[in-house]
Amino acid sequence: MNKKLSSIIKAGESKVKKSQAGVKKKANSIFAAMSVAHVDDDDIIVKPSKMQGETISKGHKNYELMLNLQLGIRHSVGRPAPATSLDLRDTAFNPKEKIWTRFPPQGSKHTPPHQSCAFKWKDYCPLVFRTLRKLFEVDPADYMISICGDDALRVLSSPGKSGSFFYSTNDEKYMIKTMKKSEVKVLIRMLQAYYNHVRAFENTLVTKFFGLHCVKMSGHAHKKVRFVIMGNLFCTKYVIHRRFDLKGSSQGRLTDKPESEIDSTTTLKDLDLNFIFRLQKSWFQEFSRQVDRDCDFLEHERIMDYSLLVGIHFIQISRTGEPLTTEASISQVQTPSGDGDQASGEAALELSRLGMNMPARAELAMRRNDCELAMEPMGEYCDVILILGIIDILQDYDISKKLEHAYKSFHYDPTSISAVDPSQYSRRFRDFIFRIFTQDTT
Repeated sequence: MNKKLSSIIKAGESKVKKSQAGVKKKANSIFAAMSVAHVDDDDIIVKPSKMQGETISKGHKNYELMLNLQLGIRHSVGRPAPATSLDLRDTAFNPKEKIWTRFPPQGSKHTPPHQSCAFKWKDYCPLVFRTLRKLFEVDPADYMISICGDDALRVLSSPGKSGSFFYSTNDEKYMIKTMKKSEVKVLIRMLQAYYNHVRAFENTLVTKFFGLHCVKMSGHAHKKVRFVIMGNLFCTKYVIHRRFDLKGSSQGRLTDKPESEIDSTTTLKDLDLNFIFRLQKSWFQEFSRQVDRDCDFLEHERIMDYSLLVGIHFIQISRTGEPLTTEASISQVQTPSGDGDQASGEAALELSRLGMNMPARAELAMRRNDCELAMEPMGEYCDVILILGIIDILQDYDISKKLEHAYKSFHYDPTSISAVDPSQYSRRFRDFIFRIFTQDTT
């Protein structure tokens, strides 16, 4: 077994070697804080080498947890299994389909010796997630190298509103999120519908899930840590200059950071948005269809509180760090069908797909006031590349959200709060998204 794991890892290692002036001022203060590697008109800005987060090295409070996670992933992915068909039986999605494995420090018949504490490892619905990785064309060796290679994981944030920790692999391909028990239950409940959805629509914008696991630590506390492994939406060669988390609600949807602390790593919110995105016709049509499909799926599964995460790369930036406005559109170069210039079109087919490296024009817009989502376009454009996807899809409309809705409805406009019924949430989300993403008619 250890030899098999070693051979898989070695194989992977070989493969991986606010008025108009006010709006402008706020935008420019953010752009000026960006790291610019190239500013020539024809250059693509090179991604800076500095990575986000803190490396989990020996002595870090999460070091043992990281070791346990890596040992468990090696065991799960390297475990011999018959060839999987994409046609799964209903039994594969049964909540009782889980495997517990003990990892004593001295090793066992099925696990290697290790320097961490004794722990138990749980795989939820292992056949389903193995098949999902196959469906998403994830190579097992590359997957193991990314998560379990010599490079340590990095912790990206301390617990926020959700209480979850986020970790990233060193190559930035995967995100690992700790989960509440309620979130695990939601994912297991909707897993079959999720599988059918992502299989039917390869361009879906919803989060890609690759594994669901639990580590039970030894000791008096018997601490359980549940986590899900997801694709990192911003794993791209393009620098992300601005990022937005958009829900279509307004209450509490303004960043609380002062302008001096906002940089390209800051996740801004709905009321911070000062752009309308113009998509070339074929991109817009496909985007609209897929947003409708994904929202129908989430509404049917009684999910709410999800977001559209949008990353923006500005094609041209001045030497002062400001995006250069233009009247030309790049959207004709890269389309879903590969229309446009042939030489650049061939490269575009490799780089662009729905949600990933999408060309667009971003029109600067002015918000009527600080409490409304409505914006007025200003007629100034920047050529951009967009990376986007629907995230946080594991919150159902449970009793806590119903109570939150009831409480906040007494204090705020009920239509402005995030916690609303899934049907209302879906309608409001779509309405907002289709106001800020429109077809480019130029």
